[in-house]
Amino acid sequence: MNQSLSLAPKLEEHTHKNPVVTKEQLFVKQLIVLALEILIALPVGIALAKFHIGGIAWIFAGIAAGTVVLQGCRVLYEYSPKPNRTARKVGMALVGLTVGASNAHANLANVASGIPIFIFITLFLLLSGSCIGYIYSRVSKTNLLTAMLATVPGGVGIMAAIAADYNKDVSLVALVQAIRVTSVVFLFPFIARTLVGNSWNLQTLPVKSALFNFDPSQLGLLLLLLLITGLVVYPAILFKIPAGDFFGALLIGIGFNPLLNSLPFVSDISFSPPPLINLCGQMLLGITIGEYWGDKPNFTKRTVGCALMSVTMTLATGAIAAILAMQLTSWDWLTCLLVTAPGGSAEMILVSLALNHNVEIVTTGHLVRLIAINSSLPLWVFLFGYLDKQVSKTA
Repeated sequence: MNQSLSLAPKLEEHTHKNPVVTKEQLFVKQLIVLALEILIALPVGIALAKFHIGGIAWIFAGIAAGTVVLQGCRVLYEYSPKPNRTARKVGMALVGLTVGASNAHANLANVASGIPIFIFITLFLLLSGSCIGYIYSRVSKTNLLTAMLATVPGGVGIMAAIAADYNKDVSLVALVQAIRVTSVVFLFPFIARTLVGNSWNLQTLPVKSALFNFDPSQLGLLLLLLLITGLVVYPAILFKIPAGDFFGALLIGIGFNPLLNSLPFVSDISFSPPPLINLCGQMLLGITIGEYWGDKPNFTKRTVGCALMSVTMTLATGAIAAILAMQLTSWDWLTCLLVTAPGGSAEMILVSLALNHNVEIVTTGHLVRLIAINSSLPLWVFLFGYLDKQVSKTA
């Protein structure tokens, strides 16, 4: 498969020559890059909000900022920073807090009754993803493990990292995953907007209103919430718990007020994270998606065409899963669409939050899938790696 090399290897070679100095320099450069991305995303997000793009306008702003900054670094400075995975983890945690707080008073009876449906949908998407991966491997002439990592609806960073661990084509995996996530993030919200009409704009993040409460008591509760989140999320990430960053923060968001009110010296605490937390989380999620686009080397038309083919099949599978969910449940079409959207889990939950539309159902559906995909990855990696060896032996 013909493809041009990116500039990233030069950076890696430099790292081996002077590890201590380079690590410090890379950390400073990452901070500068992230600061530039946020500075660009802020005015873009405000402009999109004014044009009534919808409740996840700040994700779109982050995508634009991440793409522009990384492409600018490559073209103007011949510096190719890697996508900032830490920024995405922070973004996932901030979004998890917001979603958890919104679900704190939700009726969980409906969610519990839907667990078998969530499991069925997850198995359907996993099996469909395996079939798509096999077809993609045959059409694109790549090995099965690389094709599986590229097409299974998991996280871009997670799949790319596993590809690197097994010495597979990291750029190709990141390309297909980035196309899928970006397609879902752009396409599904606009489908939702078409379905719900003007109510799409009801939950748009405020621009002129207060994004942050500087009241000392509210500020103290926010700092306490962030501290507890950090103490819970960091070990979850360290021990590689599936979806630990998002899931851990979500549980904190749900249980924060009940936990405080259970203390003998505290009563009637009702704290919700300020809108700024959601805004920052959205921007960081969007920035990391944009960075994967800015980091892409030049692929051949055939490579991009095969990637688009696999993504189209994945989106079609999500639509079929939505139809199945409609037949098996009493959920409306929009809920089924958001629950079965192939990837971009945090983003789809944000869409349901922006629409105030069955947030607890959409959240649970995506969490079940995230846990299933990440916990079963070792089995899938072993299986496809074994099949790759058998194919190479027969060849």
